[in-house]
Amino acid sequence: MIARLEGQLESVEGGIAYIRTPGGLTYEVLVSAYTAARLGGSIGQPVTLETLHFVESQNQGATLLPRLAGFLTAQDRRFFELFTTTKGIGNKRALRAMTLATDQIAAAIADRDLTLLQSLPEIGKRTAETVVATLHGKVDKFVSAAAFDQNAASRGKDESAPGGSRTMAREALEVLLQLGENRAQALAWIDEVLRSEDRPSDVQDLIAKVYRIKAR
Repeated sequence: MIARLEGQLESVEGGIAYIRTPGGLTYEVLVSAYTAARLGGSIGQPVTLETLHFVESQNQGATLLPRLAGFLTAQDRRFFELFTTTKGIGNKRALRAMTLATDQIAAAIADRDLTLLQSLPEIGKRTAETVVATLHGKVDKFVSAAAFDQNAASRGKDESAPGGSRTMAREALEVLLQLGENRAQALAWIDEVLRSEDRPSDVQDLIAKVYRIKAR
């Protein structure tokens, strides 16, 4: 099983990334729209993807084709594996549906936000209800880990430090939820603030900047 792939990103075409390894092989890797968008700026550069190898059945099972799905993080791959335990959501359908960050989709499931889930490709009302019924209570560990861990790592913050991005983001999220904000939307606002040049100095400043975004 191919668990990780490192090489030069040759191109991203639709939902496929082409990665050339040092040995000269070019792999065709299926990726979500969210992943493809973030790989777009890395053409010609070395990349590393966490991967999942699976077999696709075609022609009523007469043909079996090996496929490789790629993810930005191991956390994304684990969420994908959980997501595909939902009845009716296979590997390729799940990839087409994952147009948002893993933590945002997980937050929608945790909050039973059928509207957001139905906004995803391939997910209608009945499928959204099935996703929530199947995965609610199983996605909490994915809710904010992806965005907050990435922000902390990208700025060299110590996650255990009181002023670190991850701790600040989690505290701000708790406050926003207490104020009645939707979890998925709050996560998106927090992520936008932490990615901006005008970094918040503390939790209160972060929340203030979130409400300035909301008021736009």
